[in-house]
Amino acid sequence: MSVQPEGEDLRKAVKWVLEEADFDPKKTLRDLIREACLKFDLSPLEADFLAKTLRERIPDSDSKA
Repeated sequence: MSVQPEGEDLRKAVKWVLEEADFDPKKTLRDLIREACLKFDLSPLEADFLAKTLRERIPDSDSKA
């Protein structure tokens, strides 16, 4: 993936979400984005960017076993 988000907080959020997904694979992308928005004070537009950018790398199923 070569998309570089603008803004330091958004770059940190992308990195954080990827690290958290590896650390706790039970968390969904939706949960991770929600946490990242609070942690990095992201706007709804930035949250949407995270979802679109990371949806192929992190599953977003609430029915994980």
